[in-house]
This record gives sequence, structure tokens and C-alpha cells, in this order.
Amino acid sequence: MKRNLDMTALRALLAVQDQGGVTRAASMLNLTQSAVSMQIKRLEDSLGLALFERRGRAMVPTAAGEQLLSYARRMLVLNDEVVGRLTDDDLSGEIRLAVPYDIVTPVIPPILQAFLRAYPRMKVQLQATHTHKALEQFRNGGCDLILTTEDYCPPEAETLCERDLVWIGAHGGTCWQERPLRLAVGRYCAFRSGVIRALDSAGISWVAAVESESDRTLEAAVTCDMAVHTLLAGTEPASTARIDHGGALPELTRQKINLYLRPNEDAPGVLALAEMMREGWSNPAATKTVAA
Repeated sequence: MKRNLDMTALRALLAVQDQGGVTRAASMLNLTQSAVSMQIKRLEDSLGLALFERRGRAMVPTAAGEQLLSYARRMLVLNDEVVGRLTDDDLSGEIRLAVPYDIVTPVIPPILQAFLRAYPRMKVQLQATHTHKALEQFRNGGCDLILTTEDYCPPEAETLCERDLVWIGAHGGTCWQERPLRLAVGRYCAFRSGVIRALDSAGISWVAAVESESDRTLEAAVTCDMAVHTLLAGTEPASTARIDHGGALPELTRQKINLYLRPNEDAPGVLALAEMMREGWSNPAATKTVAA
């Protein structure tokens, strides 16, 4: 039959070791000396092992005691972490997060899955929007943290990573070879002006074949080879393909994915989610593994 170790007794065990004896351990734990001694005795009886031996006035751990002390430290850290996350009022409540439509996938879902698993009393209100709207909400106090896609990083933000902006089209599509080039453009897309400048500089005529606020509409237009679009590398939907244009289309600028967090933000949940964002965008594969 499996036996369970008593966390209170393990805490007493560590206190005796760290404080150098039962007397100081009892004072630190706010218990009597006899209560601490009984807890150590209970551990020894449950394991059938001696955990301490007296050498003069000192309590010295036996080989078995040293091994248990190593496990006990890790077990109590995990115990305290679990209890804290499930009961700490600072780790409950709601976090308001805004993310541009085009970078919601594939990184954000595993980050949120891992966060909500680690902080089950927190709720995340996720809003998919456009960069300029996310910035407006953040500056008006409507969000706790936001991500943006920008070609620079303002002083109040931090850059999580940089991604190439790439041309995407239909699998096996040919409309990218036509002139004027037929574009699927987002009405509030942060990349729009830069893409148009690049085409104009390259002397490539173009027409806005599809214009919409809906990413699903733009994706549908690209999937059926009606138009081409631009997205950050790694965020392309499976229904589309990166265009291997061999220089027929202009190279596009790299874009920064920036994180905005309020100055002096001290909410533990917000800070934890921000840290997961940093880790997720620096190493998306690792985030998927954590969330799995």
C-alpha cells in the first residue's frame, strides 16, 4: 500500500535542519519543542528510518535524512506554489488582452492554454483587433497588455521578436504573375502602406481586388487565387502558401511584434502572462510543448 508523507512534518524536518535544532525550529514554526519532535518521530516511524542523529547538542541528518531533505524542499515549493495559485486573491480576476488579428495564431492559443492551466482562477478577455485600435484601447486604459505589429519599437514598448513580411497566395496559384497585381488588403492593416510603397517603388501596377476588415474574407480571396496578400512569416493559414516569386515581387520589410505593459504594473497575473508572451514569441515550439 502506498504511503503519503505529511507536509507539516516535512516542514518541521526542514526547519530543524535549517535552524540548527529543535528549539529554534519550534520558535520559527510557532510550535512547542515536543510538537516538532513528534512530527519528526512520525516521519521516522512512517518510513522506518532514522532521519537525525545527535552529536553532542547538534542534530545531524543521517544519509536517509539528507535524501529526504532534498525531496522535501522540492515538494514544499510545489505545494506552496499550488496552494498559492489556487487560493491567492492576487492570482484571481480578469486580464484584458488585445492582439492583432494576423498574429492570434499560431502562438497565442498555446500561450493562453498554458497560462490558464497554471493560473486557473485568472480569466483572460482576449480581443482580436487591429494594431492601431489596440494601441488606442491601451492608452485609454481599456487593456492591461497588448501586442502590436509595427516597423519600429516605441520607448514604452518592448520587442518580442522580428518576423519577415512575406507574400502569400493560393497553393499552385498564378495570380501573382498578373499585372496589375490583384491585392487582398485589410482596411486597417498595419502593413498596407508599406506594401503599397514597395510596389510603387518597384514600378509594379496594382489594384485592390478585395478590401475587407475580415481576415477570413481576405483568406478566402487568396485561397481561390483571386488575389495575393501579405502576412508575417509563420502566421500563414494552411489554406495558403508563401509565394516563391523569384524577385518578381518586391522584398518587404521585417516587422516587430511589440509588447505593451503598463509602467509599474505589479499585478502578478499580468506579469506572468507577459513573461509567457516573451517566452512564446522567442521560442514558439517550446510554448506548444508546454501547452500540450
